[in-house]
Order: sequence, then structure tokens, then C-alpha cells
Amino acid sequence: MLYSQVLATGGFVPVNAIANSYFDYLVEDADEWIRSRTGIRERRFASATESTSDLATSAAKDALQKGKIDPLSIDCIIVATSTPDMILPATACMVQKNIGAANAFAFDMNAVCSSFIYAVETADNFIRSGKYGKVLVIGADTYSKILDMQDKTSCPLFGDGAGALILGSTQEKKGILQSIVKSDGNGWELIQVPSSGSRKPITAETIAAKENTFKMAGKSVFIFATDVIPQIITEVTAKAGIRPDQLDYIIPHQANVRIIDFISKKTGINKDRFLLNLDRYGNTAAASVGLALDENVTSGKIKPGHLVLIMGFGGGLSWGGILIQF
Repeated sequence: MLYSQVLATGGFVPVNAIANSYFDYLVEDADEWIRSRTGIRERRFASATESTSDLATSAAKDALQKGKIDPLSIDCIIVATSTPDMILPATACMVQKNIGAANAFAFDMNAVCSSFIYAVETADNFIRSGKYGKVLVIGADTYSKILDMQDKTSCPLFGDGAGALILGSTQEKKGILQSIVKSDGNGWELIQVPSSGSRKPITAETIAAKENTFKMAGKSVFIFATDVIPQIITEVTAKAGIRPDQLDYIIPHQANVRIIDFISKKTGINKDRFLLNLDRYGNTAAASVGLALDENVTSGKIKPGHLVLIMGFGGGLSWGGILIQF
């Protein structure tokens, strides 16, 4: 039986650090206002000339270098994103060119902030099929490009970045052990960019109405997240035949520290076991889990043998979790 093991991780964030004080034009003492509500103290914004493919390329190259992996050995590239460079072609094809992975097939996957989890689930099944030996997954987003910078309920939350993961096949029982991925289309309207596709094409009128920018029903999303995250923990560990307290670490989608605080209390899992970078990067959407994973693998905090649960939730509505043994 084949399993998917982690061969390498990578990450990248733009150099442009945006402190909370940047948003003083929106609210008095923005730093205190944002920190107390989200736990975020700064985030990174891509420059005017940086695109999602640029960030994804840098994260991919970082993973390839750390793993000493030849780009020509990559069979598949999946870019998980909801902010592609353009509607077509796939951002993954641009990354393929940039890293020289000429033998791979490449495509994008969009499950909003769950995109990375969905992409890793897909990569795992590709590898378990026996058809593909190495799959590069990159979660990358540039939400700074689609925010309404006058909307104080959303624009301070997000940052830009990319996280990469290279999976390879093994016959040892390690790597990805269990997973769940789910969605509920009844909640599709809760997180959206209304004017961004064929349903409502971008026009001068939709731009004037800011319908080409990110919209989120924050309170409803909080309720959704605090409902499904405990379910993810319970279901994945049950499928794996372990208890939640046997997890060494949990890497959740980095959306809001209040969500993590709530989940820690609800599940009884100590907050120290949740690995977070939210304070430094904000909500980097599809990049958040991959970025946090790379930081903790690179630092040595995640060690061989550790059981780590990665989790995502986001628009769609979508959610999922993957149990990895390193």
C-alpha cells in the first residue's frame, strides 16, 4: 500500500510589512482595535508588480531547494488559490514555467481558504493511485489586490503569502494517514467577490459599487468556523484510531485568534499545541496552513514522528483536515 510522505516544505512572504497603524485612517488607535479583535499585529502586502504566481514560484523554489529535489522529477503541480494571476490560464502553468518543471501537469484549485487542504487531499490521492511519484502543492494568495480598503471589518484581516509542500510516495505507514474534506453550498453567499466572473461581469458600475472586492459575513463565518473545527478534530482522529490528545500539534487556517481561543476552550486542547503565525502575517487565505507548516518544519519544532493535524475552512462553504505523521 502506498502512502504520501512529506519530502519538503517551502514558504514566502512579500517584504512589504504593513503594521496595524497603517489603518489609523479607518479607526482610532487601529493597533489596539485590530489586536484585541483578531490577534494580528502586522501583515505582508505584495507590491504593485508582484502577483500570486510570483509568490507561489518563490515558495516552490524554497521547497525544491530545501528538499534538494530536481524540478524535472515533479509529476504534478497544484496551485491552491482564489486570487489567480488571471481568469485563464492557470496560475500553476506560470509556476511550472518559472521553476522548470517541464515534466509536470499543472492546474489550479479554488476552495477559498480551504484550497490548500483540498489540494493536499487531491495530491495524496494522486500518489496513492500509483500513477504519480511527486506532487508539488502550493497555497498562494494576494488578497491585498481584492480588498475594499475602506471596509474596516475585512481589510485589516488579510495578508499575502505562499506556502509549498512536496509529497512523494512511500510504502511505509507514515505521511498522510487520514483526512476529511467537506463543503456546504448553502452558505456560498457568506464569502464572495460578487462581480468577478460570468454571474456578474466586471463593469464600470460594479467597480463603482465596489462589487469587485471581497465581501464576508463575519459573524456567520465565525459561527461556521467554531462549529466545524471541533468536528474536523473529532472526525479525523477517530478515523485514524487515535485520541485528540495524542496530536502533537494542530495547524489551523490562520483566520482570527478569537476562533482559536474558542476552539481551545471547546475541545480542551491547550492553545500551545496550535501553531500560529497569524500575529505576523494575518489571514493569508490558501497560504496560511502551508506557511505555518513550513515555518515549524524548518525551525525543527515539528520533528520526525510527530502527529500533526492541518485544517482549513473557508468560502463555499468548505472545510477539511489532514493528519500527517512526519
